[in-house]
Amino acid sequence: MAEIRTPDVDDLLCVLAAIDDPDTIFALLEDLFTVREIRETSQRLGVARLLAAGKSYAAIEAETGASATTIARVSKCLSYGAGGYEQALKILDERSR
Repeated sequence: MAEIRTPDVDDLLCVLAAIDDPDTIFALLEDLFTVREIRETSQRLGVARLLAAGKSYAAIEAETGASATTIARVSKCLSYGAGGYEQALKILDERSR
């Protein structure tokens, strides 16, 4: 399996960390990803939020349209992942206060 943390990935991380304007980040996302990829990635964050709130898979599927496979993948990441979803949800929670 190829190493995912490459110099190119580090460059992308550096760029994302340096941008503090949501419109600038969105412009970059539009250039980097297809509309479908942006929607699917965003949907996963929504699924993570609903899982963290204790919603059932069926309720999440009905609310978001995400497949059971996507919901299970996000759930696995919440339980055993690198902690990225938790950090993202913390940021969203702090923003909504």
